[in-house]
Amino acid sequence: MSIKTSQFFRFCFQTGDLNTQREYGLRPWFVRIVGVLLLCGVTPIYGHQGVEHGSEDESESASAYDEAAPAQIVKTKIPLQSKSGRTRWGADFFPNVELVTHQGKKVRFFDDLLRDRVVMINFMYASCTESCSLATAQLKRVQQILGDRVGKDVFMYSITIDPKNDTPEVLSKHVEKFNIGPGWLFLTGDAKDIMNLRYRLGFHFQGIRDDIKDHNGAVLMGNQPTGQWLKRSPMDNPYFLAEQFGTWLTNWKTPSKFSNNDYSEAPQLQVSSMGENLFRSRCTACHTIGGNTRTIGREKNTESSIAELGPDLLDVTRKRDRAWLARWLSNPARMLAEKDPVAIELYTRYRKILMPNFHLNKTEVNALIDYMEAESRRVGKAADPMALGATL
Repeated sequence: MSIKTSQFFRFCFQTGDLNTQREYGLRPWFVRIVGVLLLCGVTPIYGHQGVEHGSEDESESASAYDEAAPAQIVKTKIPLQSKSGRTRWGADFFPNVELVTHQGKKVRFFDDLLRDRVVMINFMYASCTESCSLATAQLKRVQQILGDRVGKDVFMYSITIDPKNDTPEVLSKHVEKFNIGPGWLFLTGDAKDIMNLRYRLGFHFQGIRDDIKDHNGAVLMGNQPTGQWLKRSPMDNPYFLAEQFGTWLTNWKTPSKFSNNDYSEAPQLQVSSMGENLFRSRCTACHTIGGNTRTIGREKNTESSIAELGPDLLDVTRKRDRAWLARWLSNPARMLAEKDPVAIELYTRYRKILMPNFHLNKTEVNALIDYMEAESRRVGKAADPMALGATL
């Protein structure tokens, strides 16, 4: 990574998966203290590819990065302040390239999408068979938590890395397939311009091949006027992502949903099994077990928004043969290619959204199946399938 890019991402951080915690067990003091530290610039700094920012290894690799960078990448000296005088991360840093929304509207990256806004940005492509669809489903939950604020005081952007195939029409169908609400734009454009954005935003750096499947799936969130930026995994707890995006980065202009919780409402935290961790980080964006309802502060997020993307999995180990489940979890695309009738029916029923291939090993597959079986027993006795709605 270049020195200039690493300076920018001194304002970013990446932390571990929060799915070992209950989805809504965040404490008010934790949210406020960590938020204050973040917005004061006291953030953990992590390098890429195991290289810590500011280290000798990074300095030595800077020239190698410049040599590896495509010729079209614009290399400019970053001033301490932008032309606006408020932050160095302004028009002098962000490429003001032209993009096209899934609605067919032409926009400029900095002038129309970033300037004076709080934004969330990720890169994806519509035909992705692995992590992209899960990331979209996870970020959809973030959008639903924030409600009509998205598109008004916070903005979400997903930029394709496959502009040759992802035309505005293709992206529009992708938005329709996931039933994405207003305020979240999917964007395409010139391949060179998009590569330029990926480099400048830290989504493409030395060591990543140009293979479309080898792309950075992180999410970048930031407040452009204040220059506060952070980088997260879309697989993190969606409520925590929404808190960071909608509360921390807006300087608490909107009351926190988490800090309104009373300590008496906090669930008891337990040590999560491998299967539970896998289910929470890979499955909850599209599936429930028993159609459970989650309550966060004064807001309820029912199973209806999740059920449109995938079936409920209550008693799935009774309904499906374990060997079939293991094959499906190991490689869903292969089962579709083999025209497995159950796989085809599920794929057709749920808007032809392909379940991602998580490349799970046998131990992980068995742990996930065991968890779904145990959680089904915990939820209660199996009810009439008709009363539970769509099931696997």
